[in-house]
Amino acid sequence: MKNRYTLFILIVSISVATLIHFPELVSLFDVFESQTLFPGMRPADVASEVFFTFISLVILFEVNILLFHFNQPAVKITWQKMILSLILTWILSSLLGKCFVFLHHTFDIPAIDAMVHHYLHPLRDFIITCTVSGSCYISYLIRRQQEVVIENQQLQAENILNQYEALKNQLNPHMLFNSLNTLRSLVREDQDKAQEYIQELSRVLRYTLQGNDSKSVCVKDEIEFVSAYIFLLKMRFEDNLSFDICIDNKYANYYLPPMAVQMLIENAVKHNEISDRHPLNIRIYTEGEELIVTNPVQPKLTATTGTGIGLANLAKRYHLLYKREIQISENEQFTIRIPLIPSVS
Repeated sequence: MKNRYTLFILIVSISVATLIHFPELVSLFDVFESQTLFPGMRPADVASEVFFTFISLVILFEVNILLFHFNQPAVKITWQKMILSLILTWILSSLLGKCFVFLHHTFDIPAIDAMVHHYLHPLRDFIITCTVSGSCYISYLIRRQQEVVIENQQLQAENILNQYEALKNQLNPHMLFNSLNTLRSLVREDQDKAQEYIQELSRVLRYTLQGNDSKSVCVKDEIEFVSAYIFLLKMRFEDNLSFDICIDNKYANYYLPPMAVQMLIENAVKHNEISDRHPLNIRIYTEGEELIVTNPVQPKLTATTGTGIGLANLAKRYHLLYKREIQISENEQFTIRIPLIPSVS
C-alpha cells in the first residue's frame, strides 16, 4: 500500500510539473512565439523549471503527509486541517519558488527570465496548492472507503460464521435429545409444566430460526429470549443451576449483538460442573454501560472440548460493529464484560 501511495505521488508530480509549464513547452516548437513571450528561452531552462517544480511537488506532498497524515485512513481529516493544509502548502510553494530564483541568480542554474513567466508564478502557486492538498484529500477518501469495504467484508464473514455456529447449536442432536428427553419426562409427570416447556422451547427456536438479519438487538429483546433459554436449562438442571439477573431498565433500549448473552450463558454451562455437590450460580447484571456475566470457576472432572470460536467470534463482532472490545477476567470467578451501545446507525 505504501508503494502504491508513493507511485501515486510521483505520477501526479510528473504530470502537474509538465502541464504547469505547458505554455513554455509549446513555445519551444514555435520560434516566433518563443521570441515574443519568452525571449531568450532555451530547452535547458524549461527542463530545469520542470524538474524543480517536480521536486517542489514531491516535497509539498511529503510535508502534508508528515503533518496531516493523509496516508492514514484511521486519522480523521477535518475541514480545519484542510484549510491549514491549503495555507501551509501555498506558503511553502511560494518559498520554494523564491529559493529557485535565489539559486538561479547565485549559481546560474538554468531558468526562464521572461517577465511573462514571473507574472505566472502566483497562478502556478495556486494551482500547485490546490493540486497537492486536493490530491492528498482525494487519496485519503479513497483509502478510507477501501477500509470501510474491507471491514464490511470482514463483518459479513463474521456474521456468516455466527449464523453457522447458531445453526449448528440449533441442530445439535445432543441439545435436541436433552430437550426432548426433558419434555418426555414432563409429559409423564406434569402436563401443565410440559405445556409451559413447549411454549418456552418454541420461543427459543423462533428467536434463533426467524432469520433476523439485524446486526444488533436491543437489550430488552435479548433478555426476553434469554429468559426462555434459562427456563429450558432450569428444567434440565433444576435447583443445581440458578441465576441472579439485575438489568437496569434504563439500558432496555441499548444494543448488543444478537444471542450474545445466550452464548455467554451457554459457555458457563458447558465448561463448569453443575451438580448437587457443586451447584452453579450465574449472575447477569448491568454496571455503567456494560452487561456483566459472571460465575464461579468449577471445572468439570472431564474436560470439555470446544472450538473456542464463541468468545472470539463475539469479540470480533463487537470490534467490527461498534469498534469496542469485550473484557474477560478469570480468578475464582470467570467474568465477561460486554459493552452496551446507546445507539446504532
